[in-house]
Amino acid sequence: MSFVSVSFLCFLPIAFLLYWTLQRHYRWQNLFLLIASYVFYGWWDWRFLVLILITSLSSFISGLYIEKSRNKLWYLSANICLNLGILGVFKYYGFFADNLNQLLSQFGLSLDMPTWRIILPVGISFYTFQSLSYSIDVYRGKLAATRDVVAFCTFIAFFPQLVAGPIERATNLLPQMLSCRRFDYAEAVDGLRRILWGFFKKLVVADNCAFAVNQIWDGYADASAVTLLCGMVLFTFQIYGDFSGYSDIAIGTAKLFGIRLMENFRLPYFSRSIGEFWRRWHISLMTWFRDYMYIPLGGSKEGSYHTIRNIFVVFLLSGLWHGANWTFVAWGAYNAVLLVIGRWFWKSKTNGDERVGLKDLGSVCITFTLVVLGWVVFRAESLSEASGYLQHFAVALTSMNLGQPIYGKVAILYCLLLVIIEWIQRDRLCPLHLEGCWLGRYRWSRWLVYYVIFMLTFFGRGEEQTFIYFQF
Repeated sequence: MSFVSVSFLCFLPIAFLLYWTLQRHYRWQNLFLLIASYVFYGWWDWRFLVLILITSLSSFISGLYIEKSRNKLWYLSANICLNLGILGVFKYYGFFADNLNQLLSQFGLSLDMPTWRIILPVGISFYTFQSLSYSIDVYRGKLAATRDVVAFCTFIAFFPQLVAGPIERATNLLPQMLSCRRFDYAEAVDGLRRILWGFFKKLVVADNCAFAVNQIWDGYADASAVTLLCGMVLFTFQIYGDFSGYSDIAIGTAKLFGIRLMENFRLPYFSRSIGEFWRRWHISLMTWFRDYMYIPLGGSKEGSYHTIRNIFVVFLLSGLWHGANWTFVAWGAYNAVLLVIGRWFWKSKTNGDERVGLKDLGSVCITFTLVVLGWVVFRAESLSEASGYLQHFAVALTSMNLGQPIYGKVAILYCLLLVIIEWIQRDRLCPLHLEGCWLGRYRWSRWLVYYVIFMLTFFGRGEEQTFIYFQF
């Protein structure tokens, strides 16, 4: 079930009303949420429920054994191997089989590995990493293993963030599942604001950009430099509006049920360096890799060589996490190179939470340009397509074949509106949280903004597109 479907718009209010009739009994709340989450997830394909149930039960049982056994590492390793094995078979088997067959054929050998085309379960990368973080935290002693199997399964399958994150930590979400939630009107209203803003970013910004981007990419070989540039920039806003819009809807929906999820984006396109960008973009994934891979490998405490190695390991794996394609690996390597260069030659004394001012626009523009180039590789179906797009852009630019943008004029206006709103409210996590801002000085002005955003979402929506991160 997609957030932007009619079925979800019917499902959410029914689930909301039934859930809050159980507010005195958190165990019944959890059971209801678990059933609702399985209905939500099984809406795509009921067979997917088998995998998430295996992941949930294996992590729950391993947590109990890790806590009470002397051989903690064995149970942790067994659970990691099982869950990564499931992820590997469903997401990466065909990719590695194809590449191994091609590699051996270069030497006149033939392994003839079967290359089955397996349906990729929606959200498998997200809930697999979420379950692994629980097992690792129990192993490290940061968290006590839970004995409540319903609460744990709800933690893994909680429907707002199940399909595309944020990738929650058990230390944050699981305690909320083990306590009673009381209805909070202010939180619910804030959740509705967040959902509205997420719908705007997805339906108006991302979906309008998607139409233009698809048109430009289909004919990039004959396009002018300005058109190709529009294609790159519009995809940059498409993926941001699509993914951060999903996170906004997820966070807002969770608030309706009295649950707080972690922030996943903090205005990443206002970053002043690549390092800052990765502290602002897909925060739940990057902090996961930081805590469970980068730091255990030694982080940046063992000299330059080890730091560079650790950065490349993390970004190559994070690229591969996004999909079984060499373009994602190349995109990860590209960002690793930028991060290594920036670490020593473009040092920023800022962090991702500081407010950006006009004095920072130069650094913001440079960082944004580098990010845009990286998204070309991410968007391409193959490395040759990415190379071809960039080559055609360079040739068109040097030959002064500027032309005029053919597609995306309306999408560009929506992107500018998004940037303006986020710039005005850049010190807030949700730009529609207007209290304390000059736009929210009066109640009528706040409601006017909400009304305009709602009307734009209703009448300005583009052709419906599947969320990009559903494929990951």
